[in-house]
Amino acid sequence: MNPRLGIWLVRPESETLVTVLQNQLGGMLYRPWLNPAVTQKDQFAAVYRLHKQWIMIAASGIAVRFLDGLAQDKHTDPAVVVLDEAGRFAVSLLAGHEGGANRLAYRVANAIGAVPVITTATEALKPLVVGIGCRKNVSVEQIAAAVKQALGERQLIEVRELVTIDLKANEPGLLEFCEQHDLPLRVLASATVAARPWITKASDWVQQNVGLPGVCEPCALIASPRGKLIVPKMALNGVAVAVIEDNQ
Repeated sequence: MNPRLGIWLVRPESETLVTVLQNQLGGMLYRPWLNPAVTQKDQFAAVYRLHKQWIMIAASGIAVRFLDGLAQDKHTDPAVVVLDEAGRFAVSLLAGHEGGANRLAYRVANAIGAVPVITTATEALKPLVVGIGCRKNVSVEQIAAAVKQALGERQLIEVRELVTIDLKANEPGLLEFCEQHDLPLRVLASATVAARPWITKASDWVQQNVGLPGVCEPCALIASPRGKLIVPKMALNGVAVAVIEDNQ
């Protein structure tokens, strides 16, 4: 049986990037230039429905041309995420909700430090981004209580994504909270946050243990650069939360 994920390279120059992706996400790799007798578009069409999800490392224009005539229904089409060869943007192109392309875009982005690009209307209308930092092994209940406190009268359904640093990417309580509420978790490299340490008040504890003056505020501000900090860092029982609202 073929794996759920297929990874399509257009050029051998993407080999280094795809090595990182496969190490993180697995998947079956396709190198169509090894079969020059058949066009890449025809090769892709022949295997398109063998996988539930696709990562195409290519320009978006190439991906659109390859997909011409293949997409049929949002409930059955495989998810397609397009990643540029520089590894800067992971674009959810096809089957964002039903096929899981939106979530795949976050997985790809988190694996290589790219920016997830989500254009579906549901996500576009969610104005809040929640930055979060936490101590090791906090529970899902601790995460939930801190997020609820920070949101106040705002609703969780208004939240587009949670954002944290790489050191906290695998915290079980945080992952469980995101899973329970169907929220994507965006992960930023600590070096990225260190380069933009936007905080209202530095934390000696965070500086000593994480090497940064703060986590939740800069994470949220980096993820939503045109947004406004409507809830500065608010801490509760080992979890720190900040909330940004997009300026529409």
